[in-house]
Amino acid sequence: MRKLRRSVGITAVAAVAMGAAIVAAQFATADPTSDLVWKACPNAPDDLKCTTVEVPLGYAEPNGEKIKIGLAKQPATDPGKRIGSLLFDPGGPGGSGVSVLARKKIGTEKLRERFDVIGFDPRGINTSTQIQCEQADMDAVLEFGQPTTQERFDALGKANHKLAEGCRKLTGPLFDHADNLHTVEDIERVRQALGEGKLNFLGFSYGTLMGQQYAEKYPGNIRSMVLDGNMDHSLESNYHFASSQLAPVERNFTSFANWCDTTETCALYGQDTKKVYGELREKARNGELVDPETGAKIDFYKFSDYGFSANVPAKWATLGASLKALRDGQGTADVKAAATPRSGANYVFQTMFCSDFGLRIESYDEWKQITGKLAEDHPNVQWSNYVSNMNECIGGSIPYTNKRKPLEIDGAPPLVMLGNLNDFATSYEWSQTAAEQSGATLLTYEGYNHSVYGLRGSTCIEEPVDAYFIDLRKPGNGISCPALEKPDGTGSKADELGGLTDGPYSLD
Repeated sequence: MRKLRRSVGITAVAAVAMGAAIVAAQFATADPTSDLVWKACPNAPDDLKCTTVEVPLGYAEPNGEKIKIGLAKQPATDPGKRIGSLLFDPGGPGGSGVSVLARKKIGTEKLRERFDVIGFDPRGINTSTQIQCEQADMDAVLEFGQPTTQERFDALGKANHKLAEGCRKLTGPLFDHADNLHTVEDIERVRQALGEGKLNFLGFSYGTLMGQQYAEKYPGNIRSMVLDGNMDHSLESNYHFASSQLAPVERNFTSFANWCDTTETCALYGQDTKKVYGELREKARNGELVDPETGAKIDFYKFSDYGFSANVPAKWATLGASLKALRDGQGTADVKAAATPRSGANYVFQTMFCSDFGLRIESYDEWKQITGKLAEDHPNVQWSNYVSNMNECIGGSIPYTNKRKPLEIDGAPPLVMLGNLNDFATSYEWSQTAAEQSGATLLTYEGYNHSVYGLRGSTCIEEPVDAYFIDLRKPGNGISCPALEKPDGTGSKADELGGLTDGPYSLD
């Protein structure tokens, strides 16, 4: 562990020790006062228990129609030292905390000793009252591709509208009551239902927006909060969003190209990897690039998956070999696609993302301007599939209800934010912005992939976070932790693309 951009190093233990203890009451170890009835979860480990909390459909009418919020609990492994419950969300939009807990342990062993870890399903998702959509309408949007002509732009707007109207018909009013402001209120009702006083919260990726806006609305109800891989809800424009999604991919590709040019084991060693990639990219753009094994054409957007795979150092050798195969016209050119799975008719991304961020591209000319400027500002990769997330707002079928603005948090205890320096999904700059606006302490992981706590094996990150959750000890400022990922595939214990849950901004 070392201070970010400073020459003086400190150890992880020292960083924890230097943090001032936060003045706040600890939870008692006695059982909480709660009327919740926990039962065995279907198709889950025996120790996982599930329940639901009833909340208003719309908080403007708190006595009106009700919906359910699903919860799952992994009990603290050392009940005698139990502090309380810790609510966590894996992100998304569309991520299910209940299903993640059924498959994975969250956080560190030390954290799980002291807390009941509570995964929750935001409204619309999984064990909560669901948003339902027509499968055919959803497939039509997800398989549409890019709106590269006026005709395709218009067709995508119509497809988005048809999807939204189908969801409204199947779901009812919940479809238009699913923005993050409603989720914040749901979290507050979950906190009350748990009956333990103040909230402990761990949010990953899109779950950080839940934490950020909860801290704005209910700062005095927080005991501890860690937000890992932060969203930036103050993005100024469609282009600002698109560029900040592409910038880390461009940086990571540059790191790959420099490694490949200087590493003898890389298939393009000493052959100007950027130049090779650029020539292949233009062939793809012109419809001239083919897969050497299948003969299938690879267009510009499919080719961008090769650039995207540079986000994972363990794939660099494979990427170098694949680019060589494409250039030479022989061999295997195989990489994992950049798309994040969003399967099943319980589809919430469109309504949640568009109501929260309002990234509506108004015309085909605007789309062309954005993509053209992206190519100028990020000249190697020029595109990331994450940029296309804003395509789902084309057509304006979703009201923009949760207006973007800088965070204004007043009266909360010290908060902690984490950011991966080379995060391809929630860019590091987003975490920097959120920390500056909120006054949170930012811990930096200098590695790759998306999110870090309990995922990468970085004790440099995990020890100060555990001390914060357990002892309410604020981490020291400027902590920066070395990357563990290595191009030979060793180092990080989780060195793959792809999330555990639906949605592009979800726990990796």
